[in-house]
Amino acid sequence: MISGLLNQLDSNIGILIVGHGSRNIHASKEFAELVGEIKFLFPSNHVEFGYLEFSRPVITEALDILRKKSVKKVIAIPAMLFAAGHAKNDIPSVLNAYSAKTGLEIIYGRELGIDNLMICAAGERIKEALINKKNVALNKTLLVVVGRGSSDPDANSNVSKITRILVESIGFAWGETVFSGVTFPLVEPGLRHSVRLGFSRIVVFPYFLFSGVLVSRIKKYVNVVSKAYPEIEFINAGYLGNHQKVRETFFERIYEALEGKNAMNCSLCKYRSSLLGFENEVGLPQTSHHDHFEGIDQACSLCEQECTGECEEIKNSFHQHEGNEHTHDHVHYPHADHPFGPVTLQSSKES
Repeated sequence: MISGLLNQLDSNIGILIVGHGSRNIHASKEFAELVGEIKFLFPSNHVEFGYLEFSRPVITEALDILRKKSVKKVIAIPAMLFAAGHAKNDIPSVLNAYSAKTGLEIIYGRELGIDNLMICAAGERIKEALINKKNVALNKTLLVVVGRGSSDPDANSNVSKITRILVESIGFAWGETVFSGVTFPLVEPGLRHSVRLGFSRIVVFPYFLFSGVLVSRIKKYVNVVSKAYPEIEFINAGYLGNHQKVRETFFERIYEALEGKNAMNCSLCKYRSSLLGFENEVGLPQTSHHDHFEGIDQACSLCEQECTGECEEIKNSFHQHEGNEHTHDHVHYPHADHPFGPVTLQSSKES
């Protein structure tokens, strides 16, 4: 596949890998290293990366670099595990605006998604965590997969599917899915529920691409629950990171875009289908709430802190930035007050 991809690329085509960005220096370094290994295989060297927020270069700066290299067409791949708000709204909004302003042709690829390569990478990370651990049968071990969490139920359901495939592929006794923010169940209440299933060992696997604030806090909550239940062995598996099969998935997405096979799955998209419980979001305009938080010193306080789902509840509010007003329009997430969701963080802060 890689050789076929290289044969189709010419000096007029550039590749942009789009990351979310993080104020965590380790996360930014890991992302840059992954893109560097992808870039190494492309002789034209027309491969750049840009961030949605928190880090530089931002998306528009990376596109400027490609244009200076006389690139006429750009394939932009979102470094996102699933298609939720960032992949569906924020990134394409920035790309569309740039294309309209400069005339640069931009082909938008799809997210990494549910892919056998990604599942294999996840399985290897989990198996690595079990090396040199005491001999407890897998069919007596509980797997807990932690997803990022989104207000998009289709994206959240994909994490549950990953959990099920890993449970059956590796042979765990049981599997549970929890989330780091926005939706439910969150990590701590989810783990406290999971211990009631009676397993003596629980493997916690963060289905994240890179390190960062949220991965660190997942470990924090695992530590909190493990201290409350010392009779249970908790094992923290590593996140996906710069795994070879993750890089291969990026090559797949680039190849799909070149071949015109980069269509996203819209059958359960809350913006396109009348999804149960989210009917009022069909046809909402494609806008971004990150345009005024680009760069290192312009970080959105609602995105990198402990995720309470607060930004999902903001509707028609305004933020001041450099003297200008910007809309931060979001539809209220219908389950923001779920007893196992973001409300648990608010109550813990009060206590």
